[in-house]
Order: sequence, then structure tokens, then C-alpha cells
Amino acid sequence: ENDTSPALRGNRQSLKSLKSLKVCNWLGFYIFLLLPLQLHLQLILSTQSTKSPLIMTIMPKSPARFKLGRQSSLAPDSRTPAETVTEDEDELAAAGVVDPTIRLMYLANEGDIDGINQMLDSGTNVDYRDIDGRTALHVAACQGRTDVVQLLLSRGAKVNSMDRWGSTPLADAVYYKNHDVIKLLEDHGAKPTIAPMHVLTDREVPEYEIHPSELDFSNSAKISKGTFHKASWRGIDVAVKTFGEEMFSDEDKLNAFRDELALLQKIRHPNVVQFLGAVTQSNPMMIVTEYLPKGDLRQYLDRKGALMPAQAVKFALEIARGMNYLHEHKPEAIIHCDLEPPNILRDDSGHLKVADFGVSKLLVVKKTVKKDRPSTSLDSSWRYMAPEVYRNEEYDTKVDVFSFALILQEMIEGCVPFHLKEESEVPKAYIEDERPPFNAPIKSYPFGLRELIQDCWDKEASKRPTFREIITALELISDRIARKLSWKVKLGKCLPRFRLFAKRDYVNPSSSRSSITR
Repeated sequence: ENDTSPALRGNRQSLKSLKSLKVCNWLGFYIFLLLPLQLHLQLILSTQSTKSPLIMTIMPKSPARFKLGRQSSLAPDSRTPAETVTEDEDELAAAGVVDPTIRLMYLANEGDIDGINQMLDSGTNVDYRDIDGRTALHVAACQGRTDVVQLLLSRGAKVNSMDRWGSTPLADAVYYKNHDVIKLLEDHGAKPTIAPMHVLTDREVPEYEIHPSELDFSNSAKISKGTFHKASWRGIDVAVKTFGEEMFSDEDKLNAFRDELALLQKIRHPNVVQFLGAVTQSNPMMIVTEYLPKGDLRQYLDRKGALMPAQAVKFALEIARGMNYLHEHKPEAIIHCDLEPPNILRDDSGHLKVADFGVSKLLVVKKTVKKDRPSTSLDSSWRYMAPEVYRNEEYDTKVDVFSFALILQEMIEGCVPFHLKEESEVPKAYIEDERPPFNAPIKSYPFGLRELIQDCWDKEASKRPTFREIITALELISDRIARKLSWKVKLGKCLPRFRLFAKRDYVNPSSSRSSITR
């Protein structure tokens, strides 16, 4: 009865309705709030674990590193040597399992011209960089692929592109001595940005290093011959010799430059120009020396002409002392090889100093040296070159003695050696044992000076005297000149008195006779 009562049945229906409503509410809450949140969390977790392709296409991909072949010339030591390419790597690369973004660099490394053309034609950026900032042109320059370099340049590759260490394709080609690539890059405007003597740490910077910012060229002027310019450094005037870009690609010149710096640091002599420092860690490289304001001997002789014997001998002694210091340098002699008036400078007091050894002229030798070929430039003269150098024979310090003889004679004669001959004819005359004529009056050559000159330019180098012997001979000649001048001075002082006495006797002859009779 109770079950069938209307009141009870109504209560049961209300309870069922309430339960249904709660279920619907929870279901709606789950569908509209919890389910989206759960799906979102699952999506995040799935992308982290499986790296969903959808998400990966949105995320930017970092550049890869090209590890095959030779690496950047300025990379740290751990990456400088060429990494070994295993057969597996080579096979994968050949099969195309290579990051497509660096495939161009791989083709440049392999020298695949057709493959490079195909990639560039399809729109690949010719200047694409890997994670180290290197381009296909860097790779080709390292590997010495001249044809690839030519192709990349013709397709618009940037010739001076720098990697993360500051190395350019030209710097890489220089480092790996790929000379054909060097010339090709230079022809297309490549500029060296890192000096070839650049060091990576401050501890390696040489003591003589001068930062180029310390050199003030605001009032710069060309000095004498060559590439010397006047500048200001730390409040004093200095002479700065700047070296051209050929220094970066010529290994022989670079080695000679290093030798010159090593020696200049040790040279200290009053008749040799003083070395102050150098710029080697940036381009262009420079050598800084003391500034001598009175110019060179060439300029002086052009103004003065023939010198008086005493002045010529004084200058000759100063040159000889400077050269003797170089020739007796220990442990090995230093040959100047370019001794001529423009390379002899005058200081404030008018004394001479030997200068400008030149990057290809300063040689450290044990006994003899041999050049590959006789060479000169617009800044050098064949008129002062020893015949053995022109004949491409072995030579020693006596080549400087030969040049010295010609300079000494020029100071007396007042004209350059063989001034009536073309310069190209002069070396042949020396080889045929011809020597500049002695045209000056005999009195212009003090006793022994002419004979000394002839000994110094003897055709047999072994018979020429050393500079120590030359100094001894010149000092004797200088002493004789000094005594002769001293006698003339004394005579000059006595002569007016003698004339006065003679004049008095001439005016009063009677008094003179009377004094005699008494």
C-alpha cells in the first residue's frame, strides 16, 4: 500500500530527477572544462616526448656546423686541425643524408661544380652561414678549390665575409698557402683584415707592439724614399714604415719581416737608426723608428755637390762604424744589402745613421748567402750593387763594402757612380771590371783615400777589406787631414804678423840699415 501511495511515488521521482541533474552537471563540467585541459596537457607531453612534426615546423631550427675538411684559420686550437672524415660520414654525405642547409658547403668541399650550380639555381643562398659563420667560400678557400671559388664569386658570394673568429676566405687561403686562391680573391677585391702575425692571447703580444691608435698621422708627411712617413707617438716625432698587402700572401717576405723585427730589437748603436716598436697585430703592419729631421745623404749630396775631403772622410767614418757594428753582430753577421745614400740618414747634429734594412734585405748569415735572382725596385738602385749579387752568386758582408766604396767616391766626385750611363747598364760595367772614373782634382783625395776606395771595390770580394780595417785606414787619413788643417790655421795666424813686419821694414828701410851697422 505504501509503495503505491501517490506521495511516495512523487518523492521517488523527485529524487531520481535530482540525481540525473547532478550527473548532467558533472558531465558538463568534464566536457567543457576538464576534457580540454586534459587534452592540452597530453598534447604538450606528446610534443616533448615525440617532438611532433607540427610543432617542429613552427620552431626555428639552429644552423648546423660543417665539420668536414679544413677548418677556419683562426679557430681555437681544438678545432684548427682538419677533422678526420670517416667512411660512414662520407657515405652518408654522398647519399644525401646531410642537413640540406649545409649541403652547399659539402659540395664546395668536394669541388662539385654541377651540384653547386643546381643548388644555386634552385634558390639556395650563396652566402649561407653555418653555426660558426663560415660560408661555402670559406670552405673552398681552405681546400684550395680555385674553380669553386671562381664560381661562387661569379654567383655573387661576398668576398670579405668573416666567420665567428674574424677569419675571411683570404685569411684562410693564406693560412693554408693556397696561392692561386689568394690571387683570385685579391683580384676580386679581398682585403686582409687580420695581420699574419696576429696572436690569440695578450700574453703572446710582443713587448715592442704599438697600438695603431697611438700613432698620430694628422700632420704626416712622406719622408725620403719608400713608404716612410712622419708621425707622432707619445709626444715625439717618429718615422713609420708601412707595409703593403703583398706581405700577407708572400711567405718569404713575412719571414724576413719577422727576422727584421727580432734583430732590430737588439740593435743599439749611435750610427744605426733606433728601432722603437712595431704594429703587427693589425693591418697594415708598420715599423716605427726614430725620426731624423735632416733627411738622407742623397738629399744632402744633391744640395751640396762634391764635399770637402774632411767632410767626406768624417761621413765615411760614421757609415763605416755603423756597418761594422752590423757585420760584427753576434752570433751572426747582418748584411744590409741595400747600402746607398737614400738609406743613410742625418740626425739633428748632422751625424749619419744607417737605416732601412728592408724586409727582403736584412739577412742573418753564417758565411755566405745566395739570392734567387738579383732584384731591385724604384726605391733601390743598381748603381750600388756588387757584381756578385747581380751574377746571382753566393756573397757575404763584402757586398756592403763594395757599395760603401761607391758612396765614398760619390761624396768626393759630386755625382752618382757612372752618371753618364743608364742604370741598367751599370751592373754589366761592374761585371766587366769597370769602375767609376776619378775625375776630381788630385788634392780632393787625401793621401791613401783613393787607394782605399779601389781596395773596397775590388772585383774579388775576398780581397776587399772589412769595415774594421776601413775604420783604421780612415782614422789615419782623418788624422793627417786634421794635422794639415792645424798647420794651415797656425800659418794663417802667423802670416798677418809677418806681413806687418815686412811692411814696416819696407816703409823705414834706413832705420833697418842703421840698426844693422850698429
